[in-house]
Parts: sequence; structure tokens; C-alpha cells
Amino acid sequence: MSDLDLHRLHVLREVGHSGSLTSAAAALSFTTSAVSQQIAKLEHEVGVALVERHPRGVVLTDAGHALLRYADEIDRTVEAARAEMDEFAGLRRGQLRMGTFPTVGASLMPDVVLAFRARHPEVAVTVVSARRDGLLERLRRRDVELTLLWDYPWQRIEDGDLALVRLMDDPTMLLVPRGHPMAGHRSVPIDALVDQEWIVRDEHPVADVLRRVCRDAGFEPRIAFAANDYQETQGMVAAGIGIALAPQLALSALRADIVAVPLAVSPMRRILLAQLANRRLSPAGQQAVSVFRSTARRTRSRLRSDSVEA
Repeated sequence: MSDLDLHRLHVLREVGHSGSLTSAAAALSFTTSAVSQQIAKLEHEVGVALVERHPRGVVLTDAGHALLRYADEIDRTVEAARAEMDEFAGLRRGQLRMGTFPTVGASLMPDVVLAFRARHPEVAVTVVSARRDGLLERLRRRDVELTLLWDYPWQRIEDGDLALVRLMDDPTMLLVPRGHPMAGHRSVPIDALVDQEWIVRDEHPVADVLRRVCRDAGFEPRIAFAANDYQETQGMVAAGIGIALAPQLALSALRADIVAVPLAVSPMRRILLAQLANRRLSPAGQQAVSVFRSTARRTRSRLRSDSVEA
């Protein structure tokens, strides 16, 4: 027996349930002759007669009834598969896996997840947090479909395997105690801080930012304390141990006794959304890109408003 044609099985199903070639043709928008030809070809494929023609219609043979049971089951399976794929395409099911890094994992990313879940509550969302190299590795292994990344002007991400969307720029802020002489300034030039001692996150990109801006201003920063995270950094700044730099997005939980002041010339890191260039995004991933863009716009607007009010 040659391979069965699923389309002809569907024709047999219509013929078997209607009991007439003419009725089956009307249901399928075919001519009666075309239906008859399809049945004849199906009989040739299976090697046995499937219908008996009578003046008032057609009757399935025993072989026809047996094949009809399979045709019914195949039609149900195909319809179920189509319905399930429609659910994925319509974002009524599925999974979205994304990556983030810590300083936006507490600011931008939660807003993205909340907005996406509000639109597509049936899609399971998973977020993993790591440093940049770890995120790139997860993206290449396809453990995540989308990931947030960052870069600075002196260390741009240039990778032909990645497709990048620039979501926003994240300025570097100066952190000082509320009673500090610079706390009331609208902006501070870095060369006004030559005599200050600094809290820095050891082996973190912000340490490189500090060294670069200070050297550009003609001095080396004096490090008073190496902190493990921004919470510890804020504690040391509040205690008067030193001042610090931090990206604005890292300051979603700013202490009341700390003031964030813009630098007059602020190094900007780009916040990027990355995917593999050769990977087609799932429907959930496509919708997530839209949510990232809209959430980033709202975040930019909110941060500008906060800066004006400050």
C-alpha cells in the first residue's frame, strides 16, 4: 500500500458521513466528479474498494468503514493540533524564558514581567539573572529567548550572532550622604570631587567607570571601601565612609539618607535587548519585545521626571 493522502481521507470522511457524493461535494466545495475521482484514487492507494455506488447514493464497504474510523481519528487529531498551535500563536499557552542582570533585575525587568503577564496571563514567564558573560552563554545555548544586556561607549557589544534593540540609556549618578555639600547640587563635575574618598564595587563595571572618569579629569580616585553590592555601597555612603557612583537604574531602592546627584558629564551605559540573530522569536517572544519597548519608554519618562523634581 502506498502512502495515504490525508486530504483524500478527509474526502472519504465527508462521503461516509453524508452517504452521497453530491452532498460531500457540496460540503467540500468540490464538484461531484472531483469527489468521485478522489475516492477512486484513495481506493487505488489502499488496494481495496471503499464505496459501493447505488442509485440513491453510496454505501461504504467494510474496508471503507474501517478506514473511516481512522479518518475520523486523524481529523480529530489534526484539529486538536491546529487548535493547540492557535493557542500558542494567540499567546493562550506557551513559555517565555528571559535573562537579566542584577541592576535592572530590580528595576526595569519586574515592570516588564508584570506588564507581560497582565496581557498574556496564560504564558509561563521564567527569568534568570546573571552577569553579562553568563547571559550570553545562556542565549547561545537557547536557555533563554531574550536577554537584557548593557555596554559602555568604550566597550560596545559587537557580535554578528546577536540582534540588539537599544531600549534606553542609563546615566551614572553620584551617591552622597544627605548632609554632603554636593547633595543640593543639580549636577556635579567630576573634577570637583578630587579630594573625596570613594566606595566602589570591587571587580564590577562601575569600578571601571570610576577610574575612567577620574583619570579623564586628571586624578586617581582614593578607594576607602570595596563593597559587594549596591545595598552595602549605600550603607557605607550613608555612614560617611565615602561617596560612590552607580547607574541610575540600580537605585530603585534608594535609602532616605542618601542623595543621588547627576554628574555634569555622565558616562551612559546602553540597556540592550538581545536575541540570537538567526533565531525566529516565538509569538510570546515577539510580544515581549513590544512590552520591553513600551516599558522602557515609561521608565525613561519616570526617571526624567524624578531628576527634574530632585
